[in-house]
Amino acid sequence: MDVAGVRILVGPGRSLAVVVFVIGGVALGTVSGLVPGLHANNFALLLAAAASEIPGPPLLIGVAMLSAGVVHTFLDAVPALALGVPDAAMAATALPGHRLVIAGQGYEAIRLSALGSGLAVAVALPLAVPVTRVMTAVYPTLRSHLTLVLAGVVVLLVATERSARAAAAGFGTFAASTGLGALTLDLSPAAPLGTGGMLTPLFAGLFGAPVLVDALDGAGVPEQADPAIASSRRAVFGMAAAGALAGAAVGYLPGVSSAIAAVAVLTVTPGGAGDRGYVVATSGVNTANTLFALFALVALRQPRTGVLVAFDEVGAPLNLPLLVAAAALASVAGFVLVLALGDRYLRVVGRMDYRRLSLAVLALLVCISALFAGVVGVGTFLVSAALGLVPVRFGARRVHLMGVLIGPLALGL
Repeated sequence: MDVAGVRILVGPGRSLAVVVFVIGGVALGTVSGLVPGLHANNFALLLAAAASEIPGPPLLIGVAMLSAGVVHTFLDAVPALALGVPDAAMAATALPGHRLVIAGQGYEAIRLSALGSGLAVAVALPLAVPVTRVMTAVYPTLRSHLTLVLAGVVVLLVATERSARAAAAGFGTFAASTGLGALTLDLSPAAPLGTGGMLTPLFAGLFGAPVLVDALDGAGVPEQADPAIASSRRAVFGMAAAGALAGAAVGYLPGVSSAIAAVAVLTVTPGGAGDRGYVVATSGVNTANTLFALFALVALRQPRTGVLVAFDEVGAPLNLPLLVAAAALASVAGFVLVLALGDRYLRVVGRMDYRRLSLAVLALLVCISALFAGVVGVGTFLVSAALGLVPVRFGARRVHLMGVLIGPLALGL
């Protein structure tokens, strides 16, 4: 299979147009990355719906979508670190990035996230073609045994919990989220913006709202210390490279999320990598996934992310060299933007009334759910938020909530 067997046209005018659309995508990805509850998928689907009104060929619209998706994977770590920071007494059950913020290492966490994403791009790009050849060869076997593969993922997640109580809670959470996904994923509710679908309220409720609810009585972002990175260069590069390779699996296997891949990476890491390793690995998986999913679309003609679903909908040609160049340019922009905006974001949030801020973001998530899925979306958001509170109460990881996708897919629903 020749994944790069495409013709690329080069010219000053065309190059300028590509750069303009990349910049437009960078701007959209910056907004979606920094606004809680928004995703590049939302903007990509809106662009797909309005494609006929946008001046430019489908390829350039696709370039903007892809650039937005890449930049989003760099910047979405910033609000994830700044918002939903619990009280220090809850640090043991907090997300790894929040534990670093509570310890005053938020600036370091931002830099670790930027390095995780940036290094993952550097690793993924030269490996994309050989990895794609391998994955294309084994994909028919994986696809025919997808239920067993996903069942293995579930067993791995449950077996690696820290106690029998947490494992039982994790399995129960997975089963409940599977039921929620089976009931809601195929719904097409009337909504002001009919391009969002049910994933927006589901993920905002399962993963966004619980973190904010737990943080309502928290002290917010404390004073942050020196941004120097405590981890060694070898450790950072190693975790980013592992994240990039795990991102290949996420890019090719439906239902497997970046968080699941990061857990798998940390499970096989000798001695564990701690909170810093988790931040690097998760960022690396998240960004590498976007790149490998592009190659998967070229090789298998199956979009694996919302951005690439929208890309496919506008009928953009798969000009792989041009798209890879656009993604690389967007990666550079994303890396610079994280460093330029991350510390300021933390400082601004740290000066605000944290309880009011958390309530305002929760209200924003409700509004976003209503915009993309109407009244049904709001109801789904509330149910998802209640379910999302369960795992941490029993000491289990939130990643079991990914049953909302994995479960229905494994059961063929």
